Amino acid sequence: MAEQLNDRESSGLADKLMQYLPARFRPGTPVVPVVRLSGVIGAVTPLRPGLTLAGIARVLERAFSYRHAKAVALVINSPGGSPVQSRQIYVRIKQLAAEKKLPVLVFVEDVAASGGYMIACAGDEIICDPSSILGSIGVVGGSFGFQEAIRRLGIERRLYTAGEHKAMLDPFLPENPDDVAKLKAIQREIHRIFISLVKDSRGARLKGADETLFTGEYWAGDSAIALGLADGIGDLRSTLRARYGEKVLTPVIAQPTGLLSGLLGRKSPGAGQLSALESMAGLPDELISAVETRAIWAKFGF
Repeated sequence: MAEQLNDRESSGLADKLMQYLPARFRPGTPVVPVVRLSGVIGAVTPLRPGLTLAGIARVLERAFSYRHAKAVALVINSPGGSPVQSRQIYVRIKQLAAEKKLPVLVFVEDVAASGGYMIACAGDEIICDPSSILGSIGVVGGSFGFQEAIRRLGIERRLYTAGEHKAMLDPFLPENPDDVAKLKAIQREIHRIFISLVKDSRGARLKGADETLFTGEYWAGDSAIALGLADGIGDLRSTLRARYGEKVLTPVIAQPTGLLSGLLGRKSPGAGQLSALESMAGLPDELISAVETRAIWAKFGF
C-alpha cells in the first residue's frame, strides 16, 4: 500500500514539474520545425550572397534534428538561380528526410520557379496559394554584346588566350555561332537533369505532357495543381493545425543571431573603416547585382 502511495506521489510530482517545462519539451506535444528558403539561389556577389547550401546546411540539420518533430516544413519563395546550388539543397533535404524518417511539407509563397521549384520537389507534398507561381522548368542564360559600342568609342579589344575556346562568348567580341551552339548543348544537358529530377520526385502525380510541363512555362496555383506540379491549396498555419492538432508548435529555425554571434564576429580596431572602404569599392558590383536580382523576380511578375 505504501509503495502504491509513493508511486502516485511520484507521478503527481512529475506531472506538476512537466507543467513548468516549455511546451516543446513535453512528451506528446507535436512539433513541426519551419525553415524559410527565400531569395535568388547562388552567390550573387560577395556583398549580396544568395541562397546556397553552405549558408543553410546547419539550419536544415537543426530542423531535422528537432526534438519531437512530426515533420519539417519548408517555406519557399524563390525565383531560381544556380542549378548547382538548387540541386545540392534538394539533395541535402532528401538525405536528411531519409535519415530522420520525417516527412517534408513544402509551402510556396509568391514563387517557386526554376531552381526554387527544384528545391520544392524535395517535399513529400507541395502546398501553395492560388496566386503562387510555380514551374519554369527550364534553363536560361544571357549576356550583352559590346563590340559595336567599344568600336564607336575607339577602343580596341586585345585578348590573349591559350585554348581555342577560352574566350567563348566574350561580350566584347562578335558572337560566334559555334560558341552559341556549345552553350545551348550545355543548357540542354542541364535541362535533362532538371526534368529527370522533377519526374523522379513527382512521379505519377504529373498530369501534363512533357511538351507542356518542361518548356520553361510557369503557372499559378490551381493550374499547377491540375498539372501535378503541386498537391493542394493552403497555408502553413491552417494546414499544420488540421494535420497535427491545434496545439502544434511551429518554431522557425534560423541562423544564430544575438550577443554571442556578435562577440564571435567582433572586428579589430580600424575594421569598421576598412569595411566601409570595401563596401564603397564593391558598389558597382552591388548595383549590378541588385539590378540582376530585380530582373529575375520581375520575370514572374514580382
